[in-house]
Amino acid sequence: MTLLKNSVPMGRCTLVGAGPGDPDLLTLKALKAIQAATVLLIDDLVSDAIVALAPPTARLIAVGKRGGCQSTPQAFIEKLILTNVLEGENVVRLKGGDPFIFGRGGEEADHLRAAGVEVDIVNGITAGLAGMTQIGAPLTHRDHAHGVLFITGHTRPGAEPIAWPQLAATAHAARLTLVIYMGMKGVADIAQGLLQGLPRDTPVAVIQNASQPHQRHAIARLDELVAVVAQEKLGSPSVVVVGEVVRCASSFAQWMESAELDQARA
Repeated sequence: MTLLKNSVPMGRCTLVGAGPGDPDLLTLKALKAIQAATVLLIDDLVSDAIVALAPPTARLIAVGKRGGCQSTPQAFIEKLILTNVLEGENVVRLKGGDPFIFGRGGEEADHLRAAGVEVDIVNGITAGLAGMTQIGAPLTHRDHAHGVLFITGHTRPGAEPIAWPQLAATAHAARLTLVIYMGMKGVADIAQGLLQGLPRDTPVAVIQNASQPHQRHAIARLDELVAVVAQEKLGSPSVVVVGEVVRCASSFAQWMESAELDQARA
């Protein structure tokens, strides 16, 4: 156990993936970490049902980061984690999805390790996987996709823009499913770029609030994506999934309708 100069034992930090929102999708390790925390730093995308699992004595600190909204600066979050660890707290940094998939977990782990702080990582189910499962479609399928590519639709200000036409051409040639996070703000530009490398009738799914009771989704052709998003009033947080595997969702929907009809007749 590391002791600080004032003889207070150094605390520890665990970066915990809270998954897409459904508490039943938490790992056992994540649940144990949440229940043992004395301080939790919580992202906006963590559901209330998961926050409710924290001990009543724990201190909850909201450090939301949402695209297009006022966000807690990353440097401040890292400083806050370190300060609480140095005060002997058992800190859980609770993130939606997985800490290492667009969760800035790598940045936070690097910062803490550089300060000599022990960091544990607990993976969570990422929204792109959970969302597709909810609509009955896989991310990979031997008949439709040989792999999957997770990519952000939102880059740092001033960063080189994502080459969507080249990415689309690669996905088409290699039969990859594209899972786009944080892409709703730029969905029109993304769709326009993808159309330069993918067929116009490529199926696309947009899944909002994956796994939660208020989940919504829409399926469209790539060339109809922008219109359908506007028509259905879909917004953040959503994932956009592009590829032939999306067609499996239609088969699932038909099966569900048949099962519900059989149940009603019984």
